[in-house]
Amino acid sequence: MFIYLSKKIAIPNNVKLRCISWNTDQGWIACGGETGLLKVLRLDGTTSKDVKGKKEGGPPGGNLSLNQTLEGHNGSVMCVCWNNAFQKLTTSDEFGLIIVWMLHKGMWFEEMINNRNKSVVKDMKWTANGEKICIIYEDGAVIVGSVDGNRLWGKELGMELALVEWSPDGRLLLFATPQGDCHVYDGNGNGVAKVPLYCNEGYAGASKIIGVEWYDGVEGYAEPNCPVLAICLDNGRMQLMRYESDDNAVCIDTGIKPVKVKWNMNGTILAVAGFQMSSAVADGRELWMVQFYNHNGEHLRTLRVPGGGISGISWEGNGLRLALAVDSYVYFANVRPDYKWGYFCNTLVYAFNRPDRSEHCVMFWDTKNNDKYPKYVRKLVAIQAFGDFCVLATKGENQGEHILILCNAIGSPVDSKYIEVEPKYLAITNYHVIAANDEVVYVWQFRTSFSKVLSTDINAVKRKDVREKMFSVDDANPALSDRSPESFRNLATQTTDPIACITACDSVLMIGRASGVVNRYSLPHLTLDAQHVLRCRPQMLSLNCNLTKMSIIDINGVLTFFDLTAKATGGGANTMGEHLAFERKDAWDMRWADDNPELFAMMEKTRMYIFRGLDPEEPVTSSAYLCSFHDLEITAAFLDDIMQQPDQPDLEFMVMYETRSLRDTRELLKSASVDDAYSFVDSNSHPRLWRNLAEHALEALDFTTADKAFVRCADYQGIQFVKHLGKLDDKAKQRAEVAVYFKRFDEAEQLYMRMDRPDLAIDMRMRLGDWFKVERLIRESSGDDSQLLNAHNKIGQYYSDRHKWSKAAQYYAQAKNSEMLVECFYALEDFVALGRLMDALPDGSQLLSNIGEKFQSVGLCNEGVTAFLKAGDTKRAIDCCVLLNQWDQGVQLAQAHNFPQIEQLLAKYANHLLEKDKVMDAIELYRKANHSMEAARLLQDLAKKCATQKVHPMRVKKLYVLAALEIEKFKKRTLELSGPDKTAATLLGAGGGVGGTATMAATAAQTLAGLMTLESVVSGEAGVDSAWRGAEAYHFWLLAHRQLYGGNVDLAMRTALHLREYEDLLDPLEIYSFLALAAFYNQFFGQCSKAFIKLESMPSIPADKRESFADLAMSIFLKHPPADPRALRETREKKGPGGAPGSSLDSLLEDLGGGREQVCVASGRIVRDGNVVRCRTCKHLSITHELRGSTVCPLCHSALPASAAAGPPGRTISSKAAQMSHLYAGY
Repeated sequence: MFIYLSKKIAIPNNVKLRCISWNTDQGWIACGGETGLLKVLRLDGTTSKDVKGKKEGGPPGGNLSLNQTLEGHNGSVMCVCWNNAFQKLTTSDEFGLIIVWMLHKGMWFEEMINNRNKSVVKDMKWTANGEKICIIYEDGAVIVGSVDGNRLWGKELGMELALVEWSPDGRLLLFATPQGDCHVYDGNGNGVAKVPLYCNEGYAGASKIIGVEWYDGVEGYAEPNCPVLAICLDNGRMQLMRYESDDNAVCIDTGIKPVKVKWNMNGTILAVAGFQMSSAVADGRELWMVQFYNHNGEHLRTLRVPGGGISGISWEGNGLRLALAVDSYVYFANVRPDYKWGYFCNTLVYAFNRPDRSEHCVMFWDTKNNDKYPKYVRKLVAIQAFGDFCVLATKGENQGEHILILCNAIGSPVDSKYIEVEPKYLAITNYHVIAANDEVVYVWQFRTSFSKVLSTDINAVKRKDVREKMFSVDDANPALSDRSPESFRNLATQTTDPIACITACDSVLMIGRASGVVNRYSLPHLTLDAQHVLRCRPQMLSLNCNLTKMSIIDINGVLTFFDLTAKATGGGANTMGEHLAFERKDAWDMRWADDNPELFAMMEKTRMYIFRGLDPEEPVTSSAYLCSFHDLEITAAFLDDIMQQPDQPDLEFMVMYETRSLRDTRELLKSASVDDAYSFVDSNSHPRLWRNLAEHALEALDFTTADKAFVRCADYQGIQFVKHLGKLDDKAKQRAEVAVYFKRFDEAEQLYMRMDRPDLAIDMRMRLGDWFKVERLIRESSGDDSQLLNAHNKIGQYYSDRHKWSKAAQYYAQAKNSEMLVECFYALEDFVALGRLMDALPDGSQLLSNIGEKFQSVGLCNEGVTAFLKAGDTKRAIDCCVLLNQWDQGVQLAQAHNFPQIEQLLAKYANHLLEKDKVMDAIELYRKANHSMEAARLLQDLAKKCATQKVHPMRVKKLYVLAALEIEKFKKRTLELSGPDKTAATLLGAGGGVGGTATMAATAAQTLAGLMTLESVVSGEAGVDSAWRGAEAYHFWLLAHRQLYGGNVDLAMRTALHLREYEDLLDPLEIYSFLALAAFYNQFFGQCSKAFIKLESMPSIPADKRESFADLAMSIFLKHPPADPRALRETREKKGPGGAPGSSLDSLLEDLGGGREQVCVASGRIVRDGNVVRCRTCKHLSITHELRGSTVCPLCHSALPASAAAGPPGRTISSKAAQMSHLYAGY
């Protein structure tokens, strides 16, 4: 940073000031002094933007815009305190009078008065949010009040008080005593602890605390967990703490007698005002100064202040100025902060803090295109930029670890290195990054002159040791000591001449030391070429473009120059160079021109000077930071203003300054002759000036002068352009070509059209890529159709590049570019148009496969298959079906085109799903592939598994129903393929005559074979009867329970009697237990007895459980004889698949004889003659009145015929007919 005194305001009548405070929000300055003096001042031009807005050469900002004297105090005003949040001013005098002032219409008026009349007010502080104020008195009284004037609490602490400070959150209070103690109290006045003063350990004399400052964190923190609490004693000792009980405080000996301390607005700089006793003056005069420290306690700068004493200091809200109350004057010091920033590739990179985040936000701002790329970096230390890259130096997670991150212009990391050297000083060139602490230098060669960054060739690993080197600044010749970072170890003793600054270019590294010695090393070998001895301690070094001169800005802000080529008059054999007779004070920035070794720009206070050699041009008022100096133009950035709104920097904060020679050349070209201008440029030779002269000569069609000027600026293309113009015989054509050269394309087009040469205008626009105007010119001039198609294609490409697909499709359609139309329709998701385009394409077109892929990617199987088939790629059509899980369509295509691999793929995929226990996915796969029997088999297996696991019976029933429906589907499809409808035409023949009769026998045999195949597939355990039996079993099981719980025990018992047929599907224990229960409640003790007998005789039941059944039966039948009240048809013993012996033939004969009854699936009753309805899906009967208006089958839940929905009377069917219908329903 750099600081200098910039303004002084005198107080009338030489009244001495006692205090000063600067409102950080609105810029008001309150200063109090003796005899009741209280003034409120306000300055204009507080930012760099205001300074920039003034005319060049005008006075800097800072004039008084308000000077108001406030009346009310009689004694010396000892304390002034601003409430920034509520715009209030609180003041107190030596008699204890406290006045609160308020702002009204731009003027300050008295609002409240308070006088305790017992003691003197020593200090006042508002909380960070402005809600509360704490006032302390010399006698130990403390009063805490609210912003509206109410007293919150008061307390007598019983000790003398000198200073008070709030914690950032307003929960703690720090009280400093005149005896040098600091006490911590909570927000209610209760003592908490005592702050340990580590900085005062070992000091024998008495000490007094002169300042307690706790940064409130409103503007964010410089780094996480950084010191924010400063406690300063009058003996020069000071400590910086992270919190009130921090046992790792940073202790500092300022070397002065401090009187005031103050943090700046963001807690990065601490100002300490005090004095030293002069040893050079016999009378021991006090030398007053302000020392500046960063948050880590490192000394930054010392500002010497004239006068007899500093009574108060206060920072401006943006941290760019410091107000000092000195005797009867107010001094203002301008601060030029050391921002973390850099400039390269038209990109300004800078870092700032956000209050809501602990990381630094590093903004990469493309000042040419106004693009911004914010990046967040933890523990940022420094930024340097040059050429194509910038380097960010950060602290690592481990102790002593640091990271160098190489970034490009958009903030993307290109490479990084972990180092153990603190990057206190940082430099970057086109090939190297150099980091150094006080004694160790680290050099990283991130690329060579013949390789790209991050080369991946095999030799890159071998060159690793060469790319990184570390050495001590005391090494006589680092090139001879091969020290890689892995082998380097710090010296045991620290150097007595530490590093003060570094600078580097592509071939030279300069290291300035505290003694004034500058070591010069060659890059990349790091050979110590020379040592230069300076007259000062350097703080900033810079080399000109041809390495002949070096600029030095020392710690006092004095700019001098050193001639590197001159022979030294003294020193060692390796010493060369000498200081030039040039000196500028108060310099804080400078920049050499990168194309002229004699040109440089420097910043001196608020003025910018441009020098040619050592001769200055007239100054320009500016506070901008210099970014680059190229082509006689200086690019500068108003970082002060950018940091006020770092998220959205404005392009007006980037400014260009021209040198006087460039301005004069422009004026001469406007007013003087070409010869005079040529003479001036020749005497001030620079490529930029010759280029301006050449351009002016081209405008005048003076090709001779233009050719000479292009030769002098070494512009080969310009020379060739002049030769080309000389070959043209038409002046109008020459003017048009010159207009094109200067990018005045509309003017050139008009010239071509006046010459009746639209072809040249079209050619120009085509070379420019302005296809919209190409299209317009072709239409106006009836140009070539091929050119128009090309223009339409290019316009379509223009819109497609910007994702404006609808407009792109219009132009591609006009250009008949089907390939790009496919992409446009796909991006627009206009698959209808894509389908129309597919229909319009000829068979076998290569685009059809692309269209098929597009349809396939969005799940449109039918359209994708159509496209693949039209392209003649049957395999991809089948693959599309498989990928989109349309197995039925895939199987049909495979069968039609003889692709047997589909069945193997289907089986393999199904087995894969079954291995992963995805049974339902495998079932769905088989269903989609129309493999109904495989799906039915899996469904039945799953149903049996669920039954074993005691899953809810309703789920088991549904699984059986699904299995049966799949078998029904298979049966229907098989019959359709070999049924009467299919073979009718064949049986009758084409004409219905003898020709048809000849094939009747073969067709009948084929049909019979199909029926036999159907019978063999659907019969057995996995057949249709087995599936429907499982559904019946669990349906009746659920029905019986509903009837029992509904109180209809008779129907529950009847239904339970039917369950005896399903002992192979249901647990017999559960069947007969339920039957015994239902029969007991229905008082059919005969059936109840049979059920108990069955339970007692089951060998699968444990003996103890059978005994319990026997005991229960005994208790029942001792009271009730085992007899039924009446006979029921359901109680007849049945034979069949349920377990009773009997063959299928016996069952068939029994059915034909009328011995087998049909059961109503709605109620469980036996169907007799009456109104019944048959489900068309499962073929089961339901008594019409038992349906109770239901329109679906109780078993399979399929829709019943309309007669069932209408209710009684329904279709009448005899019991015999029902049995016969059921018997032959499967055929």
